[in-house]
Amino acid sequence: MTRWKGKHRVWLSSLRFDYQAMEHTFADLLGEVVHMAERIKRLEDSIDQAIGQSPQWIQEVITGLQELRGVGKVSSVTLIAELGSFLRFLHPSELMGYTGLIPREHSSGRRIRQGRITKTGNAHLRRVLVEAAWSIRRKPGKRPPLRPRQQGVDPQVVEKAVKAQHRLHKRYWQLMGKGKDSRTAAVAVARELIGFVWDIGTHIERRHLVA
Repeated sequence: MTRWKGKHRVWLSSLRFDYQAMEHTFADLLGEVVHMAERIKRLEDSIDQAIGQSPQWIQEVITGLQELRGVGKVSSVTLIAELGSFLRFLHPSELMGYTGLIPREHSSGRRIRQGRITKTGNAHLRRVLVEAAWSIRRKPGKRPPLRPRQQGVDPQVVEKAVKAQHRLHKRYWQLMGKGKDSRTAAVAVARELIGFVWDIGTHIERRHLVA
């Protein structure tokens, strides 16, 4: 839907069909698409308003998290809304456990085997992180959507995000090279991504505490 610009919608509205039933069906479907687009716009405006009314440290965390590839405005707002303060997690492993992205362990004597992830944590957060992880497959680099956001952002945050981009991209393709399926690789990358999310979030929060 985001690719349906004004000219595309005008063209769709101009389409005509041989049968009245097809005309009515198409008009109904197109009306639903327009309705959903307007609803999304209203929700995005509400999110922007909520961000603007938030404390400064929350606004900076939301902006800082968007430096990470695959983490947009809605994803970063979701992370801060679900987690609150990152400082309540003393170590990124605690946050990994909270999201249910850590693998189960099965032990037999001295042998320990890791299985599927526990999925015992916050499912909403887990979905957002795994979705973000899929974008890590692309070659690292400053793509156009990323550059404008970097203006005025703490250089240390940008550095952390660049490091994450390279490390996670390498990790994904290492796992693929070992014969792992793409979803398993994405989940593993999402688990490491939460470590960088924690690092950026706690860095910004600590800076505000000192200030």
